[in-house]
Amino acid sequence: MAKDASNFQAQFDRIASGKGFIAALDQSGGSTPKALSLYGVMEDAYSGDDEMFAEIHKMRTRIITADSFGSDKILGAILFEKTMDGAIEGTPTATYLWETCGVVPFLKVDKGLADEENGVQVMKPMPELDALLARAGEAGIFGTKMRSVVKEANAEGIKAVVAQQFEVGKQIVAAGLVPIIEPEVDIHSATKAEAEDILKTEILEQLNALPADSKVALKLTIPSQAGLYDELADHANVVRVVALSGGYSTDEACEKLAQNAKMIASFSRALTEGLNVAMSDEEYNGALGSNIDKIYQASL
Repeated sequence: MAKDASNFQAQFDRIASGKGFIAALDQSGGSTPKALSLYGVMEDAYSGDDEMFAEIHKMRTRIITADSFGSDKILGAILFEKTMDGAIEGTPTATYLWETCGVVPFLKVDKGLADEENGVQVMKPMPELDALLARAGEAGIFGTKMRSVVKEANAEGIKAVVAQQFEVGKQIVAAGLVPIIEPEVDIHSATKAEAEDILKTEILEQLNALPADSKVALKLTIPSQAGLYDELADHANVVRVVALSGGYSTDEACEKLAQNAKMIASFSRALTEGLNVAMSDEEYNGALGSNIDKIYQASL
């Protein structure tokens, strides 16, 4: 399902100005066992990567097909590559999200983090990115997401993280997709507020150097200083600024997000908090719906 221009514009408008949040359903190989165990599927329930990914696909399918998962509160969803390659009720995942749910599909494209250096972790090399972007476009994906991590207020490290993010971001824009640039600041960092000030400066510098027609989204840790990223949200090249939950509980993440009027949520763990494989459909829909309501209200 390659996207036509009108479809792309409808999705762009939804992400740029819609009310709601982006659901992050993109745990990958390293974080999958933890996500499954929190969901009540222990490591003895599957054997090897194929069975593990089959279990996480069942978990994501149950979320996406739940009564409470819809376009009234959810603008987009970020998928892991295997989820994009899979299907929901016989329909390719990205197509199902957009045509059945009215939810804009994104794809996580990074291959994990390099070892820490200068207080940060840049992304590992992505030599096959162009091929993945081509597949994503064919699958009907609107945009991408890629994550780096900042652990200390180290100016050299933060500069390297942001430069790499924007370099790859330009490659993604050239492929016709909208990149979500995600330089996460560790919520446990002793220098979180200082790191965020440096990060904002570096991001602004990169944004100001972009051509007028290059559009990116930003996914950032909820800042220690409320409203810190308002200037980024107002930038002509920025489609939207979304917040990651970063390990905060759902309630804590929502409380902090509500203080930042120009950010909306893109939560992963906070979205699935309290869900369990053994729940009845009624219990499951109630728990998921409660999380979705909280995250939606905090994103308004």
